Amino acid sequence: MSPKFRRRECAWPITALLGVALAGCSSIGDFGRLKPSLASDDMHAWIGQEAAARAGAPISAANLTDDERTLRDLAFALIEPPYDRQRWNAVVYEYGLDRKFRRELWIDDPTVYYAHLQKAVVRSTAVRYSRLSDDIRDDIVRIDPFFAIARRVIDLDRRRQASMRAVADLSPAEALAAQARIGENALVVAWVQHALIERCASYRFALEHLAVVEPDAAAADVDRVLTQLQQKTAANNLVVVPHFAAEPEPAVAVAASGQ
Repeated sequence: MSPKFRRRECAWPITALLGVALAGCSSIGDFGRLKPSLASDDMHAWIGQEAAARAGAPISAANLTDDERTLRDLAFALIEPPYDRQRWNAVVYEYGLDRKFRRELWIDDPTVYYAHLQKAVVRSTAVRYSRLSDDIRDDIVRIDPFFAIARRVIDLDRRRQASMRAVADLSPAEALAAQARIGENALVVAWVQHALIERCASYRFALEHLAVVEPDAAAADVDRVLTQLQQKTAANNLVVVPHFAAEPEPAVAVAASGQ
């Protein structure tokens, strides 16, 4: 991966981040996206680059289309851990400036969510069940918007491939950059599919253990909601999920100019 993709230093002063917290307002808008006033166009471009690097695939240096940018924006809320939503320092996480957080995106451990759920000091068991139910429902409402744009991007990429065959004077560099972007888009979708499967496993682990440690009638309602999430996840299996490495592979950025 190019050094500029691997490492960026946080330019946000701590006073600015504290200001977000003290203001009592969240930086997150609808469907887990950053509020427009705080967003930059390519703030989630790293998602496609990261997915490609983890799969050992090339990265396209071409500009993102509006649909490709939206795909990455909506993907973020489905790959970030649910316990990190609505944090006072969510701006840092949204911009991908915290390296430890980004590494944690690749930890497939179903026990982690339950551990965070148990960390909270609550007076009533119902609070834990409510939190679990809310997190599952949040994922459910995010699925349709993401996969709607995913289907559109995949369809446009199919048309792009057909156009490539029809353009006689397409340069090898242009063809490589286009193919890299097609692969990158598919890997973003694959990452979300992978994340949803792992998230369902985490929620199931939490529900089963919570039902033993702190049994409550609310467990049946949470089970129904979780089943709905699992069904929606299975219904949106659009691409084959490759092997994502625990650490990124050396990646090559492919530019249409060939440079």
